[in-house]
Parts: sequence; C-alpha cells; structure tokens
Amino acid sequence: MADRTTHPGPSVDARHLDALADDEVVRFTADLIRHDTTNRGGGDGVERPAAEYVAAALAEVGIEPVIVEKAPGRTNVVARVAGTDPGADALLVHGHLDVVPADATEWSVPPFAGEIVDDVVWGRGAVDMKGSDAMALTVVRAWARAGVRPRRDIVLAFTADEEDTGEFGAGHLVRNRPELFEGCTEAVGESGAYTFHAAGGRRFYPVAAAERGTSWLTLTARGRAGHGSKINHANAVTRLSAAVNRIGEHAWPVRLTATVRAALTELAAAHGLPLPDLDATDQVELARGVDALLDALGPAAGLVAGTVRDSANPTMLNAGYKVNVIPGSATAHVDGRVLPGGDRDFAATLDRLTGPDVDWEYLHHEIPLEAPLDAPTYAVLADALRHFDPDAHVVPYCMTGGTDAKQFSRLGLTAYGFMPLRLPEGFDYQAMFHGVDERVPVAALRFGIRVLDRALLAI
Repeated sequence: MADRTTHPGPSVDARHLDALADDEVVRFTADLIRHDTTNRGGGDGVERPAAEYVAAALAEVGIEPVIVEKAPGRTNVVARVAGTDPGADALLVHGHLDVVPADATEWSVPPFAGEIVDDVVWGRGAVDMKGSDAMALTVVRAWARAGVRPRRDIVLAFTADEEDTGEFGAGHLVRNRPELFEGCTEAVGESGAYTFHAAGGRRFYPVAAAERGTSWLTLTARGRAGHGSKINHANAVTRLSAAVNRIGEHAWPVRLTATVRAALTELAAAHGLPLPDLDATDQVELARGVDALLDALGPAAGLVAGTVRDSANPTMLNAGYKVNVIPGSATAHVDGRVLPGGDRDFAATLDRLTGPDVDWEYLHHEIPLEAPLDAPTYAVLADALRHFDPDAHVVPYCMTGGTDAKQFSRLGLTAYGFMPLRLPEGFDYQAMFHGVDERVPVAALRFGIRVLDRALLAI
C-alpha cells in the first residue's frame, strides 16, 4: 500500500483558479444542462452530446479522453491526469451525465435551457449532477493551464445511466474496461459537502461515507380469475393489496451503522444535546432514544432520519384489464433501501410481510457501502471545507439512496460523496434532486471548485 499521509500540495493559494475558472464552471454547468440527457429507464437515454462536450473540453487542454459505449448514444468519458508520485495510489473522481425526466409545464423556466437568472443557474441537472461535473472539469482544466499536477493520478469518469441501473454506464465500465481504473483505491463522487443550515445559525457539511443498498422488488400475487360479480376468495388484487399495505405500514427497527452512529454523536454534540444510549440492546429503548434525539435536533435531523432504519415504499401497481373481470394475477413494485449489513433481515421481513399468497423477487439489487471515517482521505475532505468556511461543522453522512460508487466498489474502491457547494440559507438542496425548478447558485459553484481543488491536491 502506498503512503497515505496528507500532502498539502500546491493548492494553498490556488492562484490557478482565476477569473477564467470562475467563468468556466458557470458556463460548463449551463452548457451541460442544455444537452438533454434524460434517462427514462429501460435503456431509453442518450448521453452522447454531453459526453462529446466534456471530451472536447478535456482534449482542448491536453487531457486525453477515452470514449466508451455499451450501446449507441449511451456514452461514458474516462480520462487520467498523471500525478507527481508514480508510486501513489490513484484516485477516481466520478460524476454522471444523465438526468431524470422533467415536465416543462411544471417549471418556472424551461428545464433544458440552462438559463442564468440573478446569479443562479437553472435547469435539470444543475444539482444532480451537471454542476458537479462542471466543477471537476473546471478544476482539471485550470491545472492543465497552470502546469499544476496532483500527487496521485486522478482518474475522471463521466458516466451514463446512473439514474437507472448503471448498466450502460459505471456497470459497463467496471465489467468491461477495468484497466481504465488501474491503481485506483479510492473514489470521490456525489453527493456530499453541501451546506445544510440548522438551528442557531449552524452550518453543517455532510460528507458521504456510506450508502444504503438498493433493493427494488417485484411482487406478484396469483389467484383465481373470474367474473367480477362473483364472490372470489382467491382474488389476486385483494391479496396483492393486503401485502402492499403491510409493507407500506411496517415500522422498521432502528439499526445504527458506524457512519450514522458517528453522525448522531457529532450532531448531538454540536447542538449541546445529551446522547442516548446508542448501544442499547432493547429495540424499544434504542428506538425511543434515537427518535427523541431526532426530535430535539430540529432541521438537522434531516441529515440522519432517513438512515437510522431500512425502508420499503410501494411505488407501482398493475392489475386487471376490465372492470368486471377478476384477473388471475396482479403485480406491484417496491423501492427498498437497506443499510449495510441488513440484507438478510430485510429479505426475511419481506417474506413475512408478503405472506403465502404473494411472491417477491429482486428487480434490481445493489450492495450498501460504508467507508472508514478514520482514514486520511476523510480528514483531508473535512479540512478542505473548513479552510474555506471556518465555521463549518463537517459530519459524516449515509445516503438514503445510491450512486455509481456501488459499481466502482466492485473494483475494490472505497468511496466518499464530496461535491462541495456553499449554499445560502433557505436553499433546499435535497429538494433540488429530481425536483421541479432545480437550480444552483453561481457562488456555490465557485466555492465548490476551490474546495474540490484543495482537496484533490492534498489527498
């Protein structure tokens, strides 16, 4: 293993992040938004226009891009910036180019116009995550112009299909082009290090060190088909509805991972609140203590409330074809999210909740992740934030959902979510994800390139 001590590097004054970089990060964000890379799932998406834009921007400053496609239009871009220490492990910086759909009739501005209004960039992908792609692109271009080199090789990956299964994106790269990530041991990607405003003027910056696993499920109920006017005790719709209701109403037990435990501890300390017994073996006592702390934390509870338990939310139903016909089968889909170490208990719970008349299977199953909080890399990321915001409270964070880090973990990489943004009070970052009127302040992007620059040069 290569030396992992912290090296401050040449980022102390960051003079290479000049007015041109400030302009580029805004322009790149807006331009990438203007490339409609909507991912509708099931293979329906085209990232190539944005990928070609990124590849051209890299090539312009002498960084050679590699274009990889599993299918026409589902385009990934990978590039490597050589470090000064050939014996050091490489670092992956990844971001996705696809976005979720946007209904233009619901938006205040056209979602793919990339408009800049009152120093705010509007459009689908501004936060998730073309603004972050633009930050990474801006930083490495500034390095190239100024002759700055990181200590470690930096591998850049701009991926397709993250908003679905990753089959055309990171999953394809990991399975078929692993040599592009040779030497990488750690990864930095979405979506942490944004400002979370809490009570008392506190500014928290959650750095993601864990992700819940993805367990998308298909439920199938079978019964006896028949006329809608007849009594039918083997009605597939009734059986499915009962199972879906049990799943939706289920109270999942509290289960604390190392990351969530650390987050609760630091949030309680920052608010001057007593810490409950997080080692309580009695589930009722543990749940009572954790829920009481979450209530006391006020807005800051939003950083952890979704990750103290597993979850399973019914999302889709499909049954029947005519109002007077009882169908022989009915299906539903459930979005399950599982904390590290909980797959077995989750499956056992689903067996019990679905019962004997409903079968279930994984539609898509991805592993949970957890990275060490005592690693030098986590310390560097936290220090970079505090350097540019001395009043920052940096806390570890477990994502409720998942990212491409799950795919890259199959190459043995340890992943952190770190795409820094300093956001004004009242700006709801989480609501921007997949939401209407997604947008990002220009000042947040310019703050982000400075923090990201310092961190990548110091890791």
